[in-house]
Amino acid sequence: MKRQTTQLVGMIRSGLNLISQAISIHDQDLKLVHANRPFQKMFQIPDALMATGTDFKETLKYVAEQGEYGHVDDIDAFVDDKIALARQFKPHYFERTRANGTSISVDGSPLEEGGWITVYTDITDIKRNDDRIRSRAESLSEELLVRSATLAETNRELTATVRALEAARQDLQASRERLDLINRMTPAHIAHVDAAGHYTHSNGRLPSILPETELHIVGDHMRQILGEQIWTHVEPRLSRVMTGEEDVSEFRDEQSGKFVRLAMTPDFSVSGDVVGAYILSTDVTKEVTARNALTYARRRELATQLTSAMAHDFSNLLTIIMGEQAQLDSIENLPPKALAISETIKSAAKRGADLVGRLNSVSPQMTLDQTAVNLPAFLRTFEPLARAALPEDTRFDIANQVPDDTLIFDAGFAQDALLNLVINAGEACDTSGTITVRTSKTPDAQLQFEVVDNGPGFLPSALEEALNPFFSTKGSKAGRGLGLTSAYDFAKTSGGHLTFANRQNGGARVALRIPYLLPALSEKGLVLLVDDDDAVRGTIRSYLRKYGHDVIEAASVEEATQLMVVDGLNLIVTDLDIGGTGTGLDVAACAPLNLPLLIITGLPETAPLRQKAEAAHVILAKPFGPEDFKHALDMIVK
Repeated sequence: MKRQTTQLVGMIRSGLNLISQAISIHDQDLKLVHANRPFQKMFQIPDALMATGTDFKETLKYVAEQGEYGHVDDIDAFVDDKIALARQFKPHYFERTRANGTSISVDGSPLEEGGWITVYTDITDIKRNDDRIRSRAESLSEELLVRSATLAETNRELTATVRALEAARQDLQASRERLDLINRMTPAHIAHVDAAGHYTHSNGRLPSILPETELHIVGDHMRQILGEQIWTHVEPRLSRVMTGEEDVSEFRDEQSGKFVRLAMTPDFSVSGDVVGAYILSTDVTKEVTARNALTYARRRELATQLTSAMAHDFSNLLTIIMGEQAQLDSIENLPPKALAISETIKSAAKRGADLVGRLNSVSPQMTLDQTAVNLPAFLRTFEPLARAALPEDTRFDIANQVPDDTLIFDAGFAQDALLNLVINAGEACDTSGTITVRTSKTPDAQLQFEVVDNGPGFLPSALEEALNPFFSTKGSKAGRGLGLTSAYDFAKTSGGHLTFANRQNGGARVALRIPYLLPALSEKGLVLLVDDDDAVRGTIRSYLRKYGHDVIEAASVEEATQLMVVDGLNLIVTDLDIGGTGTGLDVAACAPLNLPLLIITGLPETAPLRQKAEAAHVILAKPFGPEDFKHALDMIVK
């Protein structure tokens, strides 16, 4: 936008430079807006005084000091008098003879936006012609001579005025075009409504802020365009603006999930009455998301600090209880009542252990174990778990629309997150609801797990606070407030996100999205195996051949570099610590671009070298078996 505006201004200035008259334009503060080259040449103005923003007083003082107005005793007083006249912004026309003997006409016209434009015309030749006419017209009557002079002067005034008006028109047109360009290119919706709430102006950007709205809205009422949900937020604020107050607020569009900042300013008439409002709407979804994420992280950190101590102490108590219960079971010939009490203690202890696990899950960090998952099989395993957690009368369905059978994600955490969402939906629907889990691939390459129900939907408080740890709307029902929180943790840790909203036809919708990752090794091929330990190489070689790969081997970084030029190489497996020859990171640095690489290591997680490697590559920790090795290979994404 800035480049287009600069080009537009440049075109205007180029046009003024082509006009033979000297022209200068000043704003209402007497600052230079533009002066063309004939103006600079006529008065010999230095480049420093031709810069935009130069004070008219500086230019006037300069030309006075150069003798433009003849001998002036007190230049400062002379300049101040001229400035005082200029500030009146009145149309003026006069002719004067310069110190160099030439004659010019000066025609000044005020501009609508403030300031004025002045046209300077060299009329030396016209004056000389007049003098010749006068010298040859001794036989003409004095009356005819006076009338001719008057007519000539009038024509000159009219010509200068027409030129000035044309220049002013061009400047005004350019200003309007520039304003219109800025208005259209601004990444926000700029609008005006009348006192009744009907749009009288729009820059056409509303659909970029609210996708479900229309492009042409002038003449329509805000309620009709924005819809009931947004109008409920806007109406009281617009009423306040119509009383003369400014208002800035934020709201969430439930259909698109976007957050919008709405700024409204009253439009006052000349008499001081409010006749409408100016509206600026901007998409602040990224800003609000970042702000909420920071707040959420702080709350999670506090929750972690509170629960870690509780979980530790509770674990100690459970250890004692379970130990005493085990000793009670070891007593022979316990009466039936005592056996029943022992079973009750055991059951309560197990429930307590489960609760400790839940408390420990409230952690600022989550470590994922991403492996190749057969999605249909995952859903078949998940279905009975979900049905068991729901009331018998609740209808439960799964609809899988994912085109690929095998994807890369953490199946355990995904199952827990999805189960929490289903349980929440079931508790909201009571015993007569319908819950559906849909899986799909989104246009932006995300794997989406969507849970929808026909229950009462989220309460307003839940839409604001649902992701806060321990927030619950279940009242007297058992609830820890960690369902959506744990699902959100899984989504964010996986590189995705979680959204939730009420559906238009009733019920709630929660969408959990994670990256759509496919296993890399869809075809068998040649593998370069790099390790300085012969025995380890032999074990890994057997694994690779078991899975159908051909293998070439290297015992050092140097050997590995030489073998990388072999045709058909489609995978590198390397140890992180390759004796004294280098590291797996050295191998990775020499590897061809985009070639999949797996690093194996026996270094502890705290080792700096391992941490550095984990930041950029898939790591498989020793010891591992063939299935662990295959899972690691499957994690290498195309």
